[in-house]
Amino acid sequence: MAESSALCGADQDERRHFRNTLAMFATGIAVITAPRNSGAPVGITVASFNSVSLDPPLILFSVDRRCQSLDDLCATSGYAVNVLSEAQQDLSNRFAKANSGKWDGIDAAARAIHGHVLLPGALATFECEPYARHDGGDHVIFIGRVVRHRARHDGRPLVFFGGKYRALDDSPITA
Repeated sequence: MAESSALCGADQDERRHFRNTLAMFATGIAVITAPRNSGAPVGITVASFNSVSLDPPLILFSVDRRCQSLDDLCATSGYAVNVLSEAQQDLSNRFAKANSGKWDGIDAAARAIHGHVLLPGALATFECEPYARHDGGDHVIFIGRVVRHRARHDGRPLVFFGGKYRALDDSPITA
């Protein structure tokens, strides 16, 4: 694969500095889930999720090209974005690893709704059909068309900032 950005050729210190600078942007955490033709569903943790369009309803997330589930995500007819609550840090850690036990202890009946794989207890879910994929350097950018969505209003989001999970303070900012 050809280098696709100025930082790819940079030394490790410059890449680490770039990554640490990116970490100054607080993000929520989501787990992307999708069915597989055989075996356990796909499940990967991402911090690169955001809205694209209201009409049509589009979202995007990006996946590292080294991800073992990338081919399955590219081939699927639908996936879900599960926005995690702060009570689901264990799920974020579980789905961030490349292992075969990601789905251990998660009720199979609760996983498949309308053909999409949903995590129980997620703060919000977006069920999507593939809309577009784009080259994003060392990542693939997925754009999904939202076909169903739901949200709970009784939880707080799992937030990542400065390389650590953080608690969100509900206090409003005053001018």
